Amino acid sequence: MMNVSPITIQGHTFLAISVELPKTNLLVVTSDIGYIMCGALDVALLNEKLKDRGIIAGRAVGVKTIDQLLDAPLESITYEAENRGITQGMIGRDALLKMI
Repeated sequence: MMNVSPITIQGHTFLAISVELPKTNLLVVTSDIGYIMCGALDVALLNEKLKDRGIIAGRAVGVKTIDQLLDAPLESITYEAENRGITQGMIGRDALLKMI
């Protein structure tokens, strides 16, 4: 099953996407310029192989729901996210507010 729904954080709208897969869930919350995602996100790939794309993204691990993703500290972030003031350990919802 897949669920796509808008969520609001401090008056800003983001898109929450969850996909139920066998034995795991794929979780993403996105703005127009960046996103946070569950542990399935390969930040090293984005930083190394796709660096020229300037992807703004962060990854939280051990989350099973969108609410957990929003409240979890980011375990890793892309270089471009860091350039926007997003830091490792910042919670997801705070990082998203730097992606508007």
